[in-house]
Order: sequence, then structure tokens, then C-alpha cells
Amino acid sequence: MPTQPKREDVVPQLDLVRAATLTGIDKEEVYMVDNIDNLKEAYQYDVNSAEEVLSRYPLLRDKSEAELNVLNNRVKKLIDYRMLPMLTLCLLINYLDRSNVTNARVAGMQTDLGMTDVQWSAGISMFYVGYMVTQLPGVLLLSRGKPRIIMPLMVVAWSLPTILFPLVKNAEGFILARLAVGIAEGAFFPGIALMTSSWYTRDELPFRMALWHGAPCLSNVFGGPLAAGVLETMEGVGGLRAWKWFMIIEGIMSFTVAGLAFWSLPNWPNNTPWMSPEETEMAQYRLVMSAGGIDEADADLTVIQGAKLALKDVFTYIFAMMHLWLVAAQSFKDFLPSILQTMSTSNLMTYLLQSPPYLCGFLAILGFGYTAGRFRENTWHMVGPLLLSLAGALMMILTYNVGARYTGVCFLLIGTSSALNLHVSWETSLVPAPLRKAALIAIANTFSSTSHWWTPYFFLTNQKPLYRLGGGLIIVSLGISIICVLACAWWAKRKNRALDAAEAEVQATRAAQGLEPLAKGWRFPL
Repeated sequence: MPTQPKREDVVPQLDLVRAATLTGIDKEEVYMVDNIDNLKEAYQYDVNSAEEVLSRYPLLRDKSEAELNVLNNRVKKLIDYRMLPMLTLCLLINYLDRSNVTNARVAGMQTDLGMTDVQWSAGISMFYVGYMVTQLPGVLLLSRGKPRIIMPLMVVAWSLPTILFPLVKNAEGFILARLAVGIAEGAFFPGIALMTSSWYTRDELPFRMALWHGAPCLSNVFGGPLAAGVLETMEGVGGLRAWKWFMIIEGIMSFTVAGLAFWSLPNWPNNTPWMSPEETEMAQYRLVMSAGGIDEADADLTVIQGAKLALKDVFTYIFAMMHLWLVAAQSFKDFLPSILQTMSTSNLMTYLLQSPPYLCGFLAILGFGYTAGRFRENTWHMVGPLLLSLAGALMMILTYNVGARYTGVCFLLIGTSSALNLHVSWETSLVPAPLRKAALIAIANTFSSTSHWWTPYFFLTNQKPLYRLGGGLIIVSLGISIICVLACAWWAKRKNRALDAAEAEVQATRAAQGLEPLAKGWRFPL
């Protein structure tokens, strides 16, 4: 058998097809091919086979399959126990801080600050101005930095304006404070998505993302009782209004979580200090195998190049549009306490009524996330819940019956929360290359945040109790979201057909040479 050519000398056509697909770079830019005459000889080997991939890792190559499985499970448990719970806790605190003003509004914040409905909606919108400004540069820099340092610093940064919120005296101060919180939080959510997708394989990703993506629902499950406990018992303590204590307490909680995150969070699979050399190699090997043998770190791109590649990708625009309308469909969440106030007889009941719908949403996120990963299917796992949300929106705006409207709120949260979780896991598994993926996440998330500039004006107090204008917005948003999901599936199928054709050509060449067929390569998940 001839000597295997060096990888940098020649790369089989199949490997080029896979690499170009994953990175979005032209074939000539994936690797330097110095000796094209060796191409036929290179067909002797599948450079992305499990054996070849394993040979890249000196500490793993001589281990038995059983030893590799033990090490793989150990690495997965390390990340499951150290990174995943901490990301979930950080995001829970993130959403508590993001949404705390909605409960404070019920407790009198808007009245105390002398704000009109339009000024209040402007403050809600201004948060997302800051949020959008820092997303793309923040997450791209995070992809080149150390998350175990950068992520906790973000938590500290948004805690400061939260703690200082009691100093706000008017509408202008409210708007500036919300802008500051938005700037601090901008890169956090896409950063979590990037970190998770950089540590877990495609099959593991939907359920793991479901665990932390359920944090916003959990924040409201616990946020309602927390709001009830503080806002109903601390009025006048120390001469402060209860809503001011509410902001201070949540800010202190964020500081505490930031301290834990410095200890618990990892960096990336190749440079996490609390992992052994063997565990570090296994963390990388797992992901390379999940990506069809392509090492995401092979393409040495700059931050700007990664962003340019994302802008050339059709998936970026499909997911940006999908994310925009999914977030618009969730616009009711910023006003849920006000909506539930029309179904209750006291502020205490308003706070407590928030928990059950969000608990339903959390359980749905876990359930659909698990089955999507188990059956490797995203499209109908998103369409089904969105149709349920559509029914919920109709129930919320077409009847005055409190039970039916409350059930509609539950359906809304079940469907939109589940679909949003699968949207994020789907986009990160479709584009594995790190910088391109980071840019796609940030671009889609930034674009979706523009909905917060205009959706608040659909939920003015003169629309209560049915908020039909807001309900109409939700229905339109859900319809467009479903169209985007189906468009994404269609585009992925089209790309897969192109890969099938390219791979068939390679297989025919091997068959003519009397060689064994190669294993089927990477395909875009549906």
C-alpha cells in the first residue's frame, strides 16, 4: 500500500467539499494544495475517518474503545456539572434583571417616576438599543478570549445599574439606566449559545440548550413569588419604596452569582485550565467527530473574516428573520404582569399568577429539546409548538372568560419558548465553524432585538383587558415564524442534495479504482 500523503500536500475532494461547507470558504482557501498530482493516490484514504481523526490526538490514539468511552463520559459530566448549571444560573439572573421593571411597574415605579405610557415603552425599547450595540463585537471578541473571565465580568457590569436604580428620579434616569443594563447584557445570551455549541455534540446540543434556555421561564417561576415577597412586605422599610428594595436585592444576587462563575466556567475545549491534558484532547475529539471530521479550529480566521463569512451565508438571513418574529411573538412577556393584572383581584395574585405559565413553558422546553435531540429533528418540533401558540393567542384576545384567557397565556409560553430554544440549537449545529457561528448568532440576535423598538407600542394600557392590538401582532409573528422554519428546512435540503451529488462523484471515482466506499459525510440537520 502506498505511503499516505501529508494532509497539507493534498486533500481528497470529499474532504474539500466537507470543509468548504462547514467554513464557508472557497475550496482553494481551505488548505494549501501543493501537489495536485497526488490526488488519485489520496483517494486511498478517508482523511475524515474515525481512525484518521483519532490519530490527530497523541494522548488518545492508543486507547481502546472502552477507554475512550470512559474518558468521553468523564468530559461530558465535567461540563454538565460545572458549565451547564452555572450558565443556567447566570441566565436566570440575567432575565430576572432584564424583566424586574415589569413587576416594579405594578408596584408603582412608573407612577413614582412620573412617567407616561409612551415614556415607559421608550425605556423598555432603550434597553434593546444598548443590547444590540454590544452583541456582535462582544460575542466575536468572546470567541477569541477567555469566557471564564469575560462572562462573569458581564454579570458584574449589569448588576451595578440594577443596584443603583433607586437613585433614579425621573423618566430620563429610567431610560439611561435601562440603556446601561442593555449595554452590559448585549453579548451574554449569544455568548452562552456559542459556549454551549462549542462543547457539546450535535445530538447533545438541543437538550443541553433546553436546560439553560429554560432559565428565562424559571426566572419568572421564581420571579413572581420573589416579587410578591419583596414588593408586598418591604414597602417603607428604611424609608424606601418596595420596588427600590426589589432592584437592590436582585442586583446583590447577580454579584454573588458572578463570583461563583469565575470559579466554575470553562474557556474553550483547547484551553480550559481545570481539565487534564487527556480531557482537553477528548473535548476536542468529540466535537471534530460530531462535525464529520472537520476541525473547527483548522480555519485560522480573523474576527472580521468570520463576520464576513456569516454575512455571505443564506442561513444567517433566514435565522435572523426567524429570530425576529419569534421574539416579536414573545412581546407579550414584557407586559405579562399588566396582562395578568386584568385577570386578578390584587397585586399579590398578579405576581403569583405568573409562575404556572412559565413552569409549563420550562417543562415544554425540556421535553421538545430532548425529543429533538433524540430523533435529530428540528423542523416539526418547531412548527407544532408554534401552532399551539397560535391557538393560545386567539384564546387570549377573543373571549373575556378568565380561565380561557389564562390557558391561552400558557399555550403562548409553551409554544414560543420551545421554538426559540430549538431555533438557537438548530442555527449553531448548522454552522459549526466558531467565528462564523459566533457572528451568525450575534447578527440574528441583534436583528431580532429591533422588535423591542416597536412591539411595546402594541400593549398600551388603553388596550386592556384583551390587548387585541398586541394579540394581532402575536398572530402575525407566529405565522411568519412558521414560514421561516419551513424556508430553513427547504434550504438545508437543497444544500444536502448538493452534498449528495458531490459525494456520489467521489464514491464513483473510488469504485472505479476498486476502493471501498467512504462513510457518508456531514449533512445539514433538519
